[in-house]
Amino acid sequence: MSGLETYTLLREIADSWGLLAMTLLWIGFAVWAFRPGAKKHHEDAANMIFKDGHDGE
Repeated sequence: MSGLETYTLLREIADSWGLLAMTLLWIGFAVWAFRPGAKKHHEDAANMIFKDGHDGE
């Protein structure tokens, strides 16, 4: 198999299966971030800047 044939094969795999893999990964991250069990974690992260032991003292 010549270098050009190898490049062409790898390019075709990247164009089809790479796009599919990235799409599935993006969907997985979106589902994970918006799952019902993550609400408490997101609320804690949003309010973290207000949790100061000194409260401006």
